[in-house]
Amino acid sequence: MDAIPEATGETSALIRSLRDPACYDHPAGPVRVIETHISWILLTGEFAYKIKKPLDLGFLDFSSLGKRLHACCDEVQLNRRLAPDIYLDVVPIAGTPAAPHVNGTGETFEYAVKMREFPPDATLDRLDAAGALRPRHVEAVATALARFHLERCARAAPDSAWGSPEAIWRPVAQNFAQIAPRLDDPVDRAQLDALQRWSETAHARLAPLMAARKRDGFVRECHGDLHLGNIAWVDDRPLIFDCIEFNPELRWIDIQSETAFCYMDLLQRGHADWAWLFLNVWLERTGDYAGVALLRYYAVYRALVRAKVNAIRIGQTGGADRDAALADVRSLLRLATTLTQPLPLRLDITHGLSGSGKTTVTRQRMQVPGAIRLRSNIERKRLAGLDALARSGSGVGEHLYAADATRQTYDHLAALADALLGAGWPVIVDATFIARWQRDLLREIARTREVPFHILDFDVPVDVLRERIVERARAGGDASEADLSVLQHQIDSEDRLGDDEQADRVTIEA
Repeated sequence: MDAIPEATGETSALIRSLRDPACYDHPAGPVRVIETHISWILLTGEFAYKIKKPLDLGFLDFSSLGKRLHACCDEVQLNRRLAPDIYLDVVPIAGTPAAPHVNGTGETFEYAVKMREFPPDATLDRLDAAGALRPRHVEAVATALARFHLERCARAAPDSAWGSPEAIWRPVAQNFAQIAPRLDDPVDRAQLDALQRWSETAHARLAPLMAARKRDGFVRECHGDLHLGNIAWVDDRPLIFDCIEFNPELRWIDIQSETAFCYMDLLQRGHADWAWLFLNVWLERTGDYAGVALLRYYAVYRALVRAKVNAIRIGQTGGADRDAALADVRSLLRLATTLTQPLPLRLDITHGLSGSGKTTVTRQRMQVPGAIRLRSNIERKRLAGLDALARSGSGVGEHLYAADATRQTYDHLAALADALLGAGWPVIVDATFIARWQRDLLREIARTREVPFHILDFDVPVDVLRERIVERARAGGDASEADLSVLQHQIDSEDRLGDDEQADRVTIEA
């Protein structure tokens, strides 16, 4: 269904009336109103109130008071998972639209979600517009999201309606159905048609993986609307708010679909390097490399979700606002089209002793030109069921670092690299690769996949390596457990690059 008028005479009068501080049961300053395509938010100073528009858009239905109340209650309950100090209560609005009383007595004619107010300019989209967004913000969001997905998201039951290939396709198809009637330009329509054909083909190819992901527990009760406008920076940490409460099908999703939204949003804002950073940090913490085969499909879907929102705005606004909404639709269609194109593939591995700067340099290269990075220090511990920063207490050649554990680690890195390349993603593997067999293992994958192969060679003086290792141990916070005895063992056992490896060698000044 299409939208019913989003502001009837009564609702327009209500929003005008609620600008009066006297309508509230607490001291309020000048009231500021923020309007989205589905709600109004009234900022009063200490508290904010969110009122849902009486809409039926098909994917949401707020057309009756009872439905709006139900959605308000769900919004508070669900958002407390990520923002418990912000979402306070659902409050009635009594009186009349011309003379309303928030949390007042008498017959209730509307409801609002009551929230603790935070500065509206603290959202990451506004920080970005002000030039204040930084990599530390992006990293913190990825870390918080990974923790949420691993620890707080309920998993869909195997027999539930959510997360099946059919359920995944419905909102994808709905995007095309709702955008198309709002596009008048034949060029725009042709671009949308091409995206629909690509999505249909990709969905058919990926459907078996989608079904397996549901069986394996990767369909979870997520946030559902994770773009920069729904993340704020408050008290020096990310505050993720405004999850989807109105449609469980859009919330019970694969965690890769959630990640794809923020990844896509960073790309749309011209931050490809931070999109790669966000993705890599999230992957390192979740270990969900197998799901990356779905990410490009979901990123296209998410771009079209935002295109749909802006297409709806085209019909709700006029003048410069309408022109801006149309420009956003076209920009998002272009991004979605770009996302359907193959990425230039490569397989890079590092070669260097502990402390040579591999992780620092590969962090840069995973952002520009961009790649998915695999780190032996993290994957070795993941195989043992340990956190990345955990200390295993293993000595040289013992336990996690015994020959069989090392073989298992490199086999695992090779398998991950192979799968990621097969899914269309460039890869960097960060490990010492001091043994020839380790390098040959990855070279063979590059040869089989017919992608460029590079050995990033770190040649650093031993005295510098020793200084770095001591300093790293003193600082803490690194996944590496290498100490001076490990370094000496590496020096004694290293297989230097052979003459036949020189053609693949890229010297790194570190």
